[in-house]
Amino acid sequence: MEINNALVKKNNLLRKSSREQLKGNWGKCILLCFLFSLITGLPETINSITNINAKANILLGADPSEIISGIIIRGIICVIITLVLCGPFTFGLASCFMKLVRKEPFRFENLFDGFQHFVSTIVLTLLETLFMFLWSLLFIIPGIIAYYRYSMAFYILNDNPEIGALEALSRSKQMMAGYKWKLFCLYFSFIGWGIVSCITLGIGLFWLIPYINTSIANFYENLKNASETNSNLE
Repeated sequence: MEINNALVKKNNLLRKSSREQLKGNWGKCILLCFLFSLITGLPETINSITNINAKANILLGADPSEIISGIIIRGIICVIITLVLCGPFTFGLASCFMKLVRKEPFRFENLFDGFQHFVSTIVLTLLETLFMFLWSLLFIIPGIIAYYRYSMAFYILNDNPEIGALEALSRSKQMMAGYKWKLFCLYFSFIGWGIVSCITLGIGLFWLIPYINTSIANFYENLKNASETNSNLE
């Protein structure tokens, strides 16, 4: 996948485009991101509350071995449910923000688009998680590099749902060759917003997360268009 570097926009222009695209759409995008976080984080929240009650029972004299076994089993179930939810909903969230940057209408129902490609999205989540874990075993930096290497996979799968998870990861690897640092810098550019979000006790995250998602969707769209233009010139 050859990308025409002359057509790759600077990160500040991607952020500027994102702010313009979010005008009139802030409310919808904030609610989308909130629903995504609520749904995908629900299993872990329930598990944490249950574990607190379990630990309290130990203090009240319950059998520790049974309580610990229950905690382990619930933890495994929680991980499985979270992975099953993350795949389709990550696909759906990417779908919504891709429609936003392409000036296409999108609805809250688009958050569930991934369930039309249920198996592919789950396999993609599992493989992406596995690859990042394996690279992280070498050291934390290879794990971070792996994250950026495969970061465009869900966007690619959105545009090409027929290709499957492995091909989406492969194409993401090709697309991000030479652009991982650029994406890292794009993420890093939001650090000021992150500090403000901490100062406001997390309230700022309601605006920051849609802003980041829109910027990443623009990043993907820009690389995709630069690649297609280069192919047409050839």
